[in-house]
Amino acid sequence: MSAAADFRPIRTARAFEEIAGQIRGELALGRLRPGDRLPSERALSEQLGVSRNTLREALRSLENAGLLKLKKGAAGGAFVAEETGSAVIAGLRDMYHLGAIGPDHLTEARVWIESIAVRAACERATPADLAAMRANIAAARDAGADFFTRAEIHLEFHRLIARATRNPIMAIMMDAITDIMQHFIRAIGPHENRYVLPSRQRFMRHMEARDAGAAVAEMESHLRRLHRYYLSKTAR
Repeated sequence: MSAAADFRPIRTARAFEEIAGQIRGELALGRLRPGDRLPSERALSEQLGVSRNTLREALRSLENAGLLKLKKGAAGGAFVAEETGSAVIAGLRDMYHLGAIGPDHLTEARVWIESIAVRAACERATPADLAAMRANIAAARDAGADFFTRAEIHLEFHRLIARATRNPIMAIMMDAITDIMQHFIRAIGPHENRYVLPSRQRFMRHMEARDAGAAVAEMESHLRRLHRYYLSKTAR
């Protein structure tokens, strides 16, 4: 563990919220870091002056938020999560299922975000990134008639672009968007998409030439075509 975390007795009626707030505060101060293990339930409940049930409620809320990982067994306990992207993904997915994010919001935001990602990836992509994109195109070509397998490979292409930006926020946002897109595509069912691979090939020529303007234009054209198609399907 990093510098000793400073937990204080809980005074409020909604104790689990204050417990979660203290743990968030220790993370913000750097006294708890990714991978650190919190004190045992007994020790932490004594420090905080709360019951174990109240403590567990707080720990579960932080696990749901993606900040902690709760592990069972002799080597178990509450650990600070290594990354929190899953919480963002789960949150946006829930908003989509609740109807707060509609198909038009989803596909429109996808065009905007991808345009920024492509421009940054053109500048920052390594030879390994470009090779991974080429391998993805080959995998999609070889997927045969399995529409949903091809669709997942196509979505992975967009994640590769986001990772090539070397910006973790962009990568997390793209993971969240493609996660929702996967649910959306399964809901509307298979459709013909013979234009995807030719567009990918044109895109890669621009990407490898580091021509950001042409790469963005190709990707925007491709995504806007999908945008119109998806909205026509939901309108029906």
